[in-house]
Parts: sequence; structure tokens; C-alpha cells
Amino acid sequence: MTQISVKDEAAMLALGAQLGRALRAGDTVALIGGLGAGKTTLVRGLVQVALPRETVPSPTYTLVQTYELPNYELWHCDLYRLEHPDEAYELGLIDAMGEAACILEWPDRLGALLPDDAMTIEIGFEGEGRQVKLTGWGNFDV
Repeated sequence: MTQISVKDEAAMLALGAQLGRALRAGDTVALIGGLGAGKTTLVRGLVQVALPRETVPSPTYTLVQTYELPNYELWHCDLYRLEHPDEAYELGLIDAMGEAACILEWPDRLGALLPDDAMTIEIGFEGEGRQVKLTGWGNFDV
């Protein structure tokens, strides 16, 4: 586990950019954090390191946003509105997890369908900043 203090939005974007350089096709990331914690900001930094002009909205209503990055396809999913884990099949998510890089908000909604080797990023509030815990990233160099 790696723990990082993130002081502001610019630092969260920079952390996302670092993660984007480390992420590979087939990786699944369980992204955990409350409302306003910075989950979408982290993903924005990850996407914009490869596609600087790309708009990166929260997938709250669409459930899935996909991006064609130079080395892999990225799926950014908000699973909050899933009522049953099997609905992930209908989204195409289960197939995508084997091929694309997938970042999943509200990963607990997948239950046993969440891959055992999923990496976890947990964002918590720390004063005006955030505390970010990365689990399953090996020796991620920050």
C-alpha cells in the first residue's frame, strides 16, 4: 500500500497523470471515495495526460464513459445505480475488464464480479486536501 497526501486539485490531476502512465490494458481499478472527494478529477488527470483537450465528465448518468488512449481503451464507470451485479454484463463491463483498462466508481456494486487482482484507490478527506491510498500497485513511484 502507498499513501499520498494530495493538497489541491492540481496535485490530484498530477497524480492522475502518473497513474495514467502506469495503467495498462486489462487493469481494473476500484476507485473509492465519497461525493466531492476528487474521483473524477483523478480520472481527468489520467485521461488528459494522453488526450489534453478531452472533456472528462463524471459518468454518473451515462454509467460508462470510454476513451481511446494511445496504448489502450479506458472505461470509466459509475456503478452506483446498478441494482444487481449481473447488470454489469448488460453494460459490457465484464468483457471490457479483460481487454480495456477499467476504472470503477462504487466497485462494491459488482460484489463477487470485481476481479481479485483489482487495484484499489481510496480517496478520503484530509482538511482542505485529500489522503489517497493505493493498494495493489506494487511500488508505485510518486
